[in-house]
Amino acid sequence: MADVAIPRPIDWSTAEAVSRRRRRHAADRRLQLYGMGAITLAIGLLGILIVSLISTGYTAFVQTMVTIDFPISAENVDPEDPARGNYRAVVQAGLDELFPDVKGPDRRALGQILTNNTQFMVRDAVVADPSVIGGTLKLSIPASDPFDQLNKGTIPRDVPESERRVSDQQIEWFDQLEADGRVSTPFNWGLFFNADSRFPELAGLAGAIVGSFYALLVCFLISFPIGIAAAVYLEEFAPKNRWTDLIEVNINNLAAVPSIVFGLLGLAVFLNFFGLPRSAPLVGGMVLALMTLPTIIIVTRASLKAVPPSIREGALGVGASAHQVITHHVLPLALPGIMTGTIIGLAQALGETAPLLLVGMNAFITSPPGGILDASTALPTQVFIWADSPERGFVALTSAGILVLLGFLIIMNSIAIFLRQRLEKTW
Repeated sequence: MADVAIPRPIDWSTAEAVSRRRRRHAADRRLQLYGMGAITLAIGLLGILIVSLISTGYTAFVQTMVTIDFPISAENVDPEDPARGNYRAVVQAGLDELFPDVKGPDRRALGQILTNNTQFMVRDAVVADPSVIGGTLKLSIPASDPFDQLNKGTIPRDVPESERRVSDQQIEWFDQLEADGRVSTPFNWGLFFNADSRFPELAGLAGAIVGSFYALLVCFLISFPIGIAAAVYLEEFAPKNRWTDLIEVNINNLAAVPSIVFGLLGLAVFLNFFGLPRSAPLVGGMVLALMTLPTIIIVTRASLKAVPPSIREGALGVGASAHQVITHHVLPLALPGIMTGTIIGLAQALGETAPLLLVGMNAFITSPPGGILDASTALPTQVFIWADSPERGFVALTSAGILVLLGFLIIMNSIAIFLRQRLEKTW
């Protein structure tokens, strides 16, 4: 019997072994530091973004209001038809009572303190309560954008009069109103309940929120059932051949296609070929559904693969058909992952701007849409519109709109995390 060579034990205490061990440990520490540095950089950049948005947009969440007592005389307002009346004279009469010494052209400058739509607000209040005719109506009216910005400190007072939009005399009148306790800055509920307007002090996100809701509703009703059906077929029933491989490759490629390509497709097919109404949430939702479908299919297939084969084998062993195995056993167990992927896909669709711009969902509307066929805008396109507006007040509204959009995205992602933790099954 030949002698068997016994390997010599490795001496880990040699200088060379110690040096190699130190290099490995140093490489591990460097890798950890790289990861921590990357996370710190990402959190820092996100913090800078959030801080810049808050510092720019927090003023849009409050609104400067001026309380005025308007005398509603019968000579200016018809008691039989309150909607008809000289409400411009009513507004001027209310200002004249506060500033009786202001005469001539200065009266027009005095009226610029209030928003341009003051007369319509007074008219709506009188129509809602005709009993005020012959008496006095006390209303809090939004200040016009220059005085709103002045009150919030955006427009400085210590610059020459020629370099700001308000005169020294107007500032004096505004200060007098503030000294009389007629100026307040409550929370700006109009940001959520008003539609868009040419005047920053009246502009809100109601139309965009409703439009985004309708578009996401259409997107969900189209992409969710079609995406699940396609994923179930490809994963459970489709034969494995070159055609299904080609389909899978194209689905994966579609998930990485730029969103503007889907907008061009919607413009060419839905608007130009089928003649669907432009700027409608129906078209926007269909375009977003095309974008979301690949994501839902990929996530659903991954969730179906995660279900253990023993579930399928056990169901088939007790006599269930292939259809019953999928609908009664596999899909319910894969539902947490499917719902999570669907919500994340819808959250991504909520933030898309380019495809909605191409199908015209950047319309200027002064009231929320009443259905999926009405002209509408969406949250990201509304932010885009405001960002292109020259008035100073729209700068704060743009940042506020982004914060609202981020809030909806955080809520949707939080729902996805909650559903994942609540419904997830472990084996």
